[in-house]
Amino acid sequence: MKARRKSGAGLSLARGERVVAALDVGTSKVAALIARLGPDGSAQVLGVGHQLCTGVRQGVVADMDAAERAIRAAVDQAEKTADLTVERVLVSMSAGNLCYEIHQVDVDIAGHRIERADIDRVLAEGRERIDPGNHTILHAIPAIYTVDDLPGVANPLGFHAERLGVDIMVVSCDTAPLRNLDLCIRQAHLGVQSIAAAPMATSLACLEKDERETGVALVEMGAGVTNVSVHYRGMMVGLSSIPMGGADIVDDIAAGVGTRRIHAERMLSLHGTLITTSRDNHDMIEVTPLRAQGGEPSWVSKAQLSAIIRKRVEKILSEVAVRLDELGFRAAVGRPVMLTGGVADLNGITHFATGMFGREVKLAAPKPLDGLPEAASGPAFSTLVGLIQMEQQQVQDIWRDARISATTISRNPFGRMIRILASAF
Repeated sequence: MKARRKSGAGLSLARGERVVAALDVGTSKVAALIARLGPDGSAQVLGVGHQLCTGVRQGVVADMDAAERAIRAAVDQAEKTADLTVERVLVSMSAGNLCYEIHQVDVDIAGHRIERADIDRVLAEGRERIDPGNHTILHAIPAIYTVDDLPGVANPLGFHAERLGVDIMVVSCDTAPLRNLDLCIRQAHLGVQSIAAAPMATSLACLEKDERETGVALVEMGAGVTNVSVHYRGMMVGLSSIPMGGADIVDDIAAGVGTRRIHAERMLSLHGTLITTSRDNHDMIEVTPLRAQGGEPSWVSKAQLSAIIRKRVEKILSEVAVRLDELGFRAAVGRPVMLTGGVADLNGITHFATGMFGREVKLAAPKPLDGLPEAASGPAFSTLVGLIQMEQQQVQDIWRDARISATTISRNPFGRMIRILASAF
């Protein structure tokens, strides 16, 4: 396959190679990543871009124009680095009342050896039984098969059985926020290849296969939403979303010390911590006044700043603990909790969460990709990396009738310009 670079030079792709682009539209930032995937499962990052975003609230598009500008800027930055023009993107959905269900279905095999047609039949029947209601289905993934009374069969092909069953993992969300996100991306003159639930992508990026098998909880603390997912026997067995995150911490700091959000964000980034010492009562931090004219700088101790942060983090983690109990994770003795997302970078948060949950809490960063810059390798980019890994692993999803296997690369350096002009008419 041949593709064109923006410069006009050809991009040579070996047989089976393809280029994909991922887009994570978050409350505080929009991040884009372009990667080349090989037939052997390898991935090489070609370009990364990220921009501040003010058009999203609690993971949902609230200002179409602002969000569109951030999307354009992030994708353009990634395209310039990769010297490519992408036309379609893989997108994450982190909010919109994400819901999770397990659908169980089985069919009569009559004792013969299971063939591909039998597997297709049980999957087709399972798909027919899924009722989205007023939600939109994001995923319907065959998780584990059951052969007669034997559960947990990874591949039933070739088994002799009376009945063949399957547990289908279904993830859905509210339709309106999903459509608004889709519209915003299309207004940025990008096609949407697929939209994935953020916890699905994040789990692939951050969790090892053995962790998903033995049992683990993954808590992704983003700027606007905190997603809680529980994994066992290789599948996600529970999901819950909390409409709180790092943006609430920033708002608390801004209100508590009397400064603008932009300055509060900087204070959180430079001085935010959940670990305090007696010296913190004497270490003072300058506070930029709320009013640009006539206001004089004030000072706040590091201990006071930490107290503001601690109160909000405690509130978020208390809600996380409630959701973990509702998902039945309390009974999972010895299973750890993994923290990821931008808030997971907060100093001392794993120690603080360990004390609150009464079990081991670890930091989970995305598994490295070849060529991924260090600035994009932290927990804040877990979902973005996970989107690439979902496409890399070609996760089976029976809800989609067809799957577009590659992002289109413009064969004309002016391809994007032509599409933009055409859309104006």
